Amino acid sequence: MDKLYEQSETGCCPRFDPAPWDEKEISLKDKLFLKDHVSSILHIPLNFDKVMVKNMELIKGAEALSPQPLILSDENSLWGSDVYIAVSKEIPGAQMEKISGTFLTKVFEGPYKNAGKWAKEMQGYVTSKGKELKKMYFFYTTCPKCAEFYGKNYTVVLAQI
Repeated sequence: MDKLYEQSETGCCPRFDPAPWDEKEISLKDKLFLKDHVSSILHIPLNFDKVMVKNMELIKGAEALSPQPLILSDENSLWGSDVYIAVSKEIPGAQMEKISGTFLTKVFEGPYKNAGKWAKEMQGYVTSKGKELKKMYFFYTTCPKCAEFYGKNYTVVLAQI
């Protein structure tokens, strides 16, 4: 297993530092991700844990953990979302996708049920910067158990401009 995860206090998700992500502009160039789909009802995920466990086992088995954890969720439907898990190399048999672009980022803290409110706030933030929103991703920085352990539930919203 990757040292970053082994050295975390939980043995699972590393503690998240919001500073490098809050109100920043970042660029991704052909960032490699494993892509999968999560089923939802009204944006409430039904099988997120199962999808993540399956894919993390696949990624670890291929020794393809990304040195910097990044899991993006594209909430593209009330009935499901596409998830993108950053990896360090191609994984045979997995659906791979590269993401490129410039993104404005903003960190939010609180329960996932606030995602709609965060999306609206992010749209306002993008507009205030004189930019046009093309696409929005949510980066859920820790699993629910680790968020409870750390006492903070951070989500980063990445707005492609």
